[in-house]
Amino acid sequence: QVQLVESGGGLVQTGDSLRLSCATSGGTFKSYAMGWFRQAPGKEREFVASVNWSGDMTFYGDSVKGRFTISRDNAKNMTYLQMNDLQPDDTAIYYCAAGSLPLVVPLTYKYWGRGTQVTVSS
Repeated sequence: QVQLVESGGGLVQTGDSLRLSCATSGGTFKSYAMGWFRQAPGKEREFVASVNWSGDMTFYGDSVKGRFTISRDNAKNMTYLQMNDLQPDDTAIYYCAAGSLPLVVPLTYKYWGRGTQVTVSS
């Protein structure tokens, strides 16, 4: 069974940076595309970023382009989300997910972590 565990969330101020990490265990990490999604209270789960199995193809949601960077380390079974210039609208629970392809639709991902809270104060 594949398990994903997110870490690195917290309370920051507008303009600050955070790096989220996602540790994957119980499967063949290199066989999965990885994605980050987020969900704010009362809103649907939103695509943030994704990366293919090798790390050479990345995709971003429009609201985070130019500010967030997704990466992965296949030797360590880790996925990262570097978040710069954080804004109050970035406040949400951030989830890591594993799937076959780096798509934007949450339903296409088979495995999910429990999430990590990111709160950006104004």
